Amino acid sequence: MSDNLYLDTRGRCPQAVPFTQAVINGLADGGGLYVPEHIPTLTLDEICELAHMPYAKRALFIYQIFGVDLPDDQIEQLMEKSYGSNFDTEEICPITSLDAQTHVLELWHGPTSAFKDMALQCLPHFFSASAAKLRAEGTLEHEFLILVATSGDTGKAALEGFCNVDGVSIGVMYPHGGVSDIQYKQMATQKGDNVCVWSVEGNFDDCQTGAKNVFGDAQYAQELSERFNISLSSANSINWGRLMPQIVYYISAYSQLAAEGKLEAGDLLDICVPTGNFGNILAAYYAKRMGVPIGMLFCASNENRVLTDFINTGTYDISDREFILTPSPSMDILVSSNLERQLFELTGRDAEAITAWMSDLKQEKCFRVDAETFARVREQFSADSVDNQTCLKTIKAIFDEHNYLVDPHTAVALHVANNLRGENPVLVASTAHWAKFGNNVYRALHDMLPEQPLPESVAALSGCELNNLIAQETGMFDIPSGLAELDQLPIRFTETIKSSTSDIEDAVGAFLVEQQN
Repeated sequence: MSDNLYLDTRGRCPQAVPFTQAVINGLADGGGLYVPEHIPTLTLDEICELAHMPYAKRALFIYQIFGVDLPDDQIEQLMEKSYGSNFDTEEICPITSLDAQTHVLELWHGPTSAFKDMALQCLPHFFSASAAKLRAEGTLEHEFLILVATSGDTGKAALEGFCNVDGVSIGVMYPHGGVSDIQYKQMATQKGDNVCVWSVEGNFDDCQTGAKNVFGDAQYAQELSERFNISLSSANSINWGRLMPQIVYYISAYSQLAAEGKLEAGDLLDICVPTGNFGNILAAYYAKRMGVPIGMLFCASNENRVLTDFINTGTYDISDREFILTPSPSMDILVSSNLERQLFELTGRDAEAITAWMSDLKQEKCFRVDAETFARVREQFSADSVDNQTCLKTIKAIFDEHNYLVDPHTAVALHVANNLRGENPVLVASTAHWAKFGNNVYRALHDMLPEQPLPESVAALSGCELNNLIAQETGMFDIPSGLAELDQLPIRFTETIKSSTSDIEDAVGAFLVEQQN
């Protein structure tokens, strides 16, 4: 297939760009997001054949049909690096079946025990290869700062993926007090000479808005270029390079279920995803567009149910919506960036409509889609939300019934899948290992309320010690080594900054000055 080009959702870019340029840019000029001009299609035979390949070969095949503008042998080498020894199973993302109709796609077998590894073990390699290609062509001379806003998991996965990558520095912002103890320690202890981490006053949306404002500051971009020979880019799911690997695992999962006889090739499979920024479920939508026999996409929300309300009403409204801290913090998001891509596709790629809605969201904190677009949303998606107590009860119910321990995000998805399912089997995306959220897993197993303080003896334990206690009580001794060793690592990053554009830019500048010295 010839090289595929990428256009932006707001129609502001004068011309489409190749994959390598889209990955390097991260965010398109004018604030839009890149999408491929052409979405390739697969036959059922091609989908099923993937099950007979190692995972890296499956990813290679998908990248090739997307027309990535790198040589095939180079893509193959990059995939081998991405999905090699850094995952704890050769399957990369194995599937556990709770019963004949409920299958759990375990996306947390990478080095940081979260689904973000599936993309962020891949993106840094392709980012570096893309930069090298553009430098060789004479269209790129500067180095990069990857600026990341995280609700908990993306930050560590991006830090791990970009650690000590030549020509790249990375700065990560997370909401102060809005991540678990394990998530905090994963970021604060990060090794590497090119990394920096800040906690930010406020919630994830404050972090994400601050990052977007920095990206949109043309004067600051010029200052970075002149002073440091640096350009900003992103490893958040606004970067198409993050979404591509996620598309791969949904296609792969269908082929695997068919090969194992858990569904007949061609039968519809519903998919349920715990959803915050809408990137993970959007990847499932693109897999469906490519020909995978996917039925409904179930959007699972926690108490921050803005996406559920949108899918059920057609109105996206955060004008008077309380931001709620939940047991599933990676979903504590009110501004879901990737919904922009989804609406772009469902409107028949109407950039004017997208620009108007995104402007309304920025100015009025609310937008409403037209009736035709809303009907298309309802054709593809169903949605439900789970309150905090039900989330914890689901963790215990799944453990009691199946001797299978899940984290709070997966619990949200399992409960929603049960509420929305019809006759089709359901694949539930499991996005993190339970040990990343031991405090709430402990509450769940001991029938505690979400807001109930842990017993003093338990509260005094570190996250690692608490995980060991849970393992002893449940027999679940599968705690990944990357989580088990955190108490032995020194805390490197303790700075808290405000979420204003100027405060973030000052922090970034100080980091880059330190990098130069």
